This record gives sequence, C-alpha cells and structure tokens, in this order.
Amino acid sequence: MKKRNLSLLIGLLLTGCSMTPDYQVEDTIKLDTVYLHDASQGESQIEHDAWWQRFNDPQLNQLIEQVQQQNITIQLAAQRIQSAKAYETSVSSFKIPTVSVGAGGFSYGISEKDPLLGAAVSGINFGGQNLALDNDYQGAVVGANISWEVDIFGKIDSLSNAASIRIEQAEIIQQGMVTLITADVVHNYLQYRGAQARLAIAKRNIDEQEQTLNMVKSLVKSGYGSDLDLANASAALATVKATQTVFETAEKVHLYRISTLLGLHPSQVTNKFSQAPLPLVTGQIPVGLPSDLLKRRTDIAFAERDMAAINEELGASIAAQYPSFFITASPATLAKNVDDLFSSGSASWMGGIGVKWNLIDGGRGQAMVDLQESRFKQASLGYQQTVNDAFNEVETTLMSYGNSLKFYQQLNTAAGQTQTAVSKAKSLYKAGLIDYIQVLDAQRQDNLMQDSLVVAQLNIASNLILVNKALGGDWTAVSEQTTTETATTSTEMVTTPAE
Repeated sequence: MKKRNLSLLIGLLLTGCSMTPDYQVEDTIKLDTVYLHDASQGESQIEHDAWWQRFNDPQLNQLIEQVQQQNITIQLAAQRIQSAKAYETSVSSFKIPTVSVGAGGFSYGISEKDPLLGAAVSGINFGGQNLALDNDYQGAVVGANISWEVDIFGKIDSLSNAASIRIEQAEIIQQGMVTLITADVVHNYLQYRGAQARLAIAKRNIDEQEQTLNMVKSLVKSGYGSDLDLANASAALATVKATQTVFETAEKVHLYRISTLLGLHPSQVTNKFSQAPLPLVTGQIPVGLPSDLLKRRTDIAFAERDMAAINEELGASIAAQYPSFFITASPATLAKNVDDLFSSGSASWMGGIGVKWNLIDGGRGQAMVDLQESRFKQASLGYQQTVNDAFNEVETTLMSYGNSLKFYQQLNTAAGQTQTAVSKAKSLYKAGLIDYIQVLDAQRQDNLMQDSLVVAQLNIASNLILVNKALGGDWTAVSEQTTTETATTSTEMVTTPAE
C-alpha cells in the first residue's frame, strides 16, 4: 500500500494534477415544455433584446442609450469588473516565478577586540612572519532573486480559475444592472407620458365642469335650479382640479427620477422631451421554450457561476492539504570594485529546493474542505431556488399581462359606449329634447372613462416591462439600431397610441 501511495505521489510530482471535483449543473430541475400562460404555446420566439423599440418611440430609444452610458450605478458595476480582473491577475501571477533584481555597495570593518577575528586582525606570528587580516572591506554586488512555488496539486490554478469566474460574475452583475436600470427608465418614461395624458384629460374635464357650474349658477339665479345642484357642480369641479395637482406632481416626480438615472440635475432635463402621446404595445408575447430561460436570466447565470467558483475554491482547499514545493535561486556578481563586477571570477550564486507539508494542524485543513463543501451545497440549493423563482416570476407576469390586456379590451368597449352617449346627448340637445347640462355630464363620464383607459394602458406597459425582465436576455442598447423591424411570429405585436 505504501509503495502504491509513493508511486502516486511521484506521478503527481512529475505531471501535476487538479484536486477540483467534477462539477455539473444539477439535472434534477424539472422543466415543462411550455409556460402555463403562454398564449403562443411555444410555437415561436421573438428576439427580446432591445424589446422597448417596439414602442416605436424615438425619444425613449435615445433616452435608454444615454442612461446606459451615463448611469452611475452601471458605471460602478463596470469598475467592479476592473477590480475583479485586477484580482485575477494578482492570483494568476503566482503561477510563474517571481524575479527581483537589486544592486548595492557595502563596507565593513573588523574590530581588533572582536572575540573571534580580533587576533587575526592584530596579527598572527606564522613562520617568523606577522600575518594580519585587513580590517577594512568594501565591495559591490549586483544580483537577482528567483522564487517559485511549483503548483503540482493545482492549488494556485484552482484559485486562479475561481478568480476568473468571479470576473464572469461581475460581468453578469453589470448585465443585470443594465436590465434593472433600463426597466426603471422605461417605467418612468411611460409613467411620465401617462401623467401628461391624464393631465390633458383633467384639464379638458375642468373646462367642461366650469361650463356646468356656470350653467347651474344661471339656473339658480333664474329660479330653475337648486342649491343642491350648485353644491354638486362645485364639488365636481373641485375634485377635478385636485386631480390636476396630483397629475402635475406625478409628471415632475417621474421626470426627476429620469434625471437621477441619467446622473443629471433635475433642471437639466426639464425641457428634454417634446410633446408625444403615451406609447403602448399590446398583443401576445411568444416566449419560446422554458429551457431558454436558463440561458437568458442573469440571476440564474450568476447562481450557476457561484457554484463553479466555490467548486474551484473547494479544489484549492483540498490541494492545500498536500505538500507545497518551492524553488529558489539567487545569481549575483560580487567584487571589491565596481569595475570588476562583470569580470571573470566575480560570479556567485545560491539555489535551493524545498517542501512544506502541514502534517499536524489541529484539523484546520479538513475544516476548510468541509467549509467549502458546505458552501457548494448551499450554492447548489440556491441555484435550484433561483430557477424555481424565475419560472414562477415568468408565469405570474405572463398571467398579469394577459389579464391586463383583457381588462383594457373591456374598458375600451365601455369607452365606446360613453362616446356614443356623448354623441347622442349632443344630438338630443340640438333637437331641444334635453338641456346642455346633460351633455356636459355625458362628457364628464367620457373623460373619466378616457382617464381609466390611460391607467389601463399604463398597467399593460408595466406588465410588459415585468414580462421582458422576467424573460431576461441582453438589454444593452445598440446605437443606430433599426426600430422599424417587426418580428415574424405567429402573433404580431400591435402598437397603438393613447387617445
């Protein structure tokens, strides 16, 4: 048995090896063939990258490009990548020998009272001659120092691999931040446009309610109206004016949030956008196969890379229990005079090889292995949980998006009826069958319905953002990208502006 272990050790010394265990993603994750709430049932898949361009809003596209270039959080994530790369370079540097060079001069003297060499300096009588050593010495030296830990068991290599994986994680984090920030940009831009649309409806409603109030006042003066009618008209006008303040506040809040995402002061974005309607994208979203999600989601990719990094660190902990081998060398030239440093006979050198093996460490080495194994199991469980959460998020957002479309369609049908009511009220008024107050009341109901439609449109947009965020993918904006392309799918995305 001892001969077998000795042979194994010699083989490892000659060839080198890795102590990192084989690593594979868990195969126990069960994936369905289609999503429960996928209306396309996996028949086709559109490209979700730069999905916001389907709003057909050039100002939104330009805003996203600017934010991705200027956002401070994204810049911080980029700096973390640079830090991870520097750390990986530092760790990998131990794979190669460390070489340092130096030069210097020296001078020393030996005391005649020195207990060892003092007599030699004072002089020794030998064969009738007084022999004495020189007690004053000068010299110069130029040399190098070379040291190298031979990574036979792959400890340094495993640590270097782990550091490389941490770079990948930093890049994944940056991609995830781009997704989050871009989603925030789209959300606040649409809410900003929604607040403008609702504000316009509120102003129109205010004008009509003021007309109603003036007419009621006239009726009260002529004796055909009541104080109750006057109070109701006044209350309705005050309510609409209150909503105007709310929408004005919402408009500014979302505009200032956009300025923060741009890394600018609010005053710098006050007049940034020209007037435009609220963009809306409706229709089914072909999402492809559930297995695609494992490749697109940044949180899943990060969790998988975390497992890989910890597995490499586990390999380094295992390798640390084996001997470490070191090679050192110190070539130099040494001479009394600087001019003689590079002359024949001035060369000197020292070299060595050593080994270090912790035979007794109180169980510290095994404890580190146990620690890394536990961390790997935690990362494996975390990966499974992340995958489950991701699929649940997709199912939830698809359901919410589908329901928001149904709700909008139902409201749109109701809005058609209120517009019909306004048209009929105007016709009856022209025929002298009703008074104008009834016309204004019909217009008020239509305005309220139009406001509800805007809210429903914003709900669709919010759910669309959540669906695309749940599906993952690369959200990096590409300059001069064609915005009029439409994907060939079984169900097309239809873009309609808010009324």
